Amino acid sequence: MKNERKRSEIFDRMGLTRKNLYFFAAGIISILLGYFSLAIGETNDVWSLTIGPILLVLGYVVLLPIALAYKDKSHLPEK
Repeated sequence: MKNERKRSEIFDRMGLTRKNLYFFAAGIISILLGYFSLAIGETNDVWSLTIGPILLVLGYVVLLPIALAYKDKSHLPEK
């Protein structure tokens, strides 16, 4: 019970919500799929030259920063 309360306080203070965790998970999955597609493709293959880098950029540049910066308006204190 005490650990749950402490964990809840940490997440409330950081502003992390379930949506943040979904964005983070999507970013990690995108990065893993990007590296996997780089590994399975040949040197001049579409997977290695196009799809893999797109997935990596999507994960590193879009999804992970959104996961860290996203603030749910329903959890913000009212002014």
